[in-house]
Amino acid sequence: MDRLSPERRSWLMSRVRGKDTTPEMRVRRAVFALGFRYRLHRRDLPGTPDLCFPGKMIAIFVHGCFWHRHEGCRKASIPKSRPEYWNRKFAANVERDNRISVALAEKGWTVHVIWECQTKDDTQLREHLKRVLTD
Repeated sequence: MDRLSPERRSWLMSRVRGKDTTPEMRVRRAVFALGFRYRLHRRDLPGTPDLCFPGKMIAIFVHGCFWHRHEGCRKASIPKSRPEYWNRKFAANVERDNRISVALAEKGWTVHVIWECQTKDDTQLREHLKRVLTD
């Protein structure tokens, strides 16, 4: 049973953004601090990656653990109400993510996913991004 009224739940879900989320902004600040420059949300690429590095042919997606099902993460829980709906929704999200990664790889891009929970520690995030962007 949902603790919130349908109206309150609807309002709350309408606040979920697709761009300029807190985890995405943390990644953008870390990349910039490392001295790398990037392009945002390139609509000409499959899936509109959050950050693109055209010279390196690297696309980075910053995924929310809940919506994109970060395996083993405690944030990737399934709501107790309407589990069949949520299972279909999550399966479709994961399938779409896989399709997008394949489409980008076919165009010669390397795809990296940064999970929401990986953005909490600035030092670890910078080390991870440094490895991703200098390989």
